[in-house]
Amino acid sequence: MQKIVMSEPMLGVIELRLNRPDKYNAIDFESMDQLKLSLEAIKDRKDLKALIITGEGEKAFCSGGDIKVFHALKTQKEAYQMLSKMGDILYELMTFPVPTYALLNGVALGGGCEIATACDFRLAKQGVSVGFIQGQLAITTGWGGATMLLEKLRYDQAMYLLYSANKILVEEAESLGFIHKVISTEDDFYSVTYKFIENSLVTDPNVIRAYKSIKVNQWKQTGLHNRMMSEIYNCSVLWELDEHHQAVANFMSRKKE
Repeated sequence: MQKIVMSEPMLGVIELRLNRPDKYNAIDFESMDQLKLSLEAIKDRKDLKALIITGEGEKAFCSGGDIKVFHALKTQKEAYQMLSKMGDILYELMTFPVPTYALLNGVALGGGCEIATACDFRLAKQGVSVGFIQGQLAITTGWGGATMLLEKLRYDQAMYLLYSANKILVEEAESLGFIHKVISTEDDFYSVTYKFIENSLVTDPNVIRAYKSIKVNQWKQTGLHNRMMSEIYNCSVLWELDEHHQAVANFMSRKKE
């Protein structure tokens, strides 16, 4: 099964769609591998102007890591191997050579918010919930999300989202600067977002790449990858603790009720 579906909705614009709608588009190991290969396959295309990340279906953009799969990881080492693998992928997304757009067609929670953070722009459907809920599971963001968020938002805005670990509506997230545009449910979500993207880009891909490279070079000079890996290591330490495993067990039991 293709867990990442690639299409080209506009000339020079590639869309990668997370394709596990029955699992709220949660990320598992196979999803990671396919996302990595997809990014590698397109990043050097000379005609590429933009990249879109979105989710299949109407319920979820991405609900984060597949908790049933990753709950099997118990030790700090096991956790770090998984977390750093996805962290490397999100670093590639963060430093992708053309603008990136997260189209939040549905809920974005935990790691789903980290994927969205790695993108340059976040457009969301009205009434959708987002949240860096990792703190409720006694861990921090595990894929480098906090480091990336602090590059994108003002310090107090970013830390409000991280410290609280709350789910909030995209309308509030827009006021905090996390969401750039909320699309009315009366409109066709993808028609409006595609038009927004089309209108926000000049025609010459070389100009687009040159502008993006200014920020990417700054991130590289300030050691973004190392900072993300430090965050990920700290998460892996918390992952091993009983508090995390108990919180996950409680969460899974509540879902069964």
